[in-house]
Amino acid sequence: MRIHIATDHAGLEFSTQLQEHLRAAGHDVTDHGPIAYDALDDYPAFCIRAAQAVVADQAAGIEAAGIVFGGSGNGEQIAANKVQGIRAALVWNLSTAELAREHNDANVISIGARQHTYDEVTSFIDLFLATPFSGEERHVRRVGQIADFERDGSLLPDPRA
Repeated sequence: MRIHIATDHAGLEFSTQLQEHLRAAGHDVTDHGPIAYDALDDYPAFCIRAAQAVVADQAAGIEAAGIVFGGSGNGEQIAANKVQGIRAALVWNLSTAELAREHNDANVISIGARQHTYDEVTSFIDLFLATPFSGEERHVRRVGQIADFERDGSLLPDPRA
């Protein structure tokens, strides 16, 4: 699988170690993050470029996923989710890693580098990458509704109206 990875200064050390881990597992890794530590760098462009690359690869039929890091992972998730076709999930334990894939067909995982140990991070990512989308009708339907809104703003009718 091709993995697109991005971070800011807060996740730079994790990103470097993780890239080695992913390559050793046979993944093709592309780094979209900073090349040197800069405490004042900004994560949005790094994360958006990684997300754009995931969408481009998937559109070309290449199996791809994204990993974005920051201090909390919140801003990085928000930035990645601005790219049409991205479903980025903030993951903080094994259950959220698995459910992000299984129920939401997430194609980007966001993690707070200041919130977890390296071993925790690798376990989240390995499980995320190994877990397939369930394909259950209710999950397909819900992911489709999100894609519909993203594409043209359409929503199901409001049941209270």
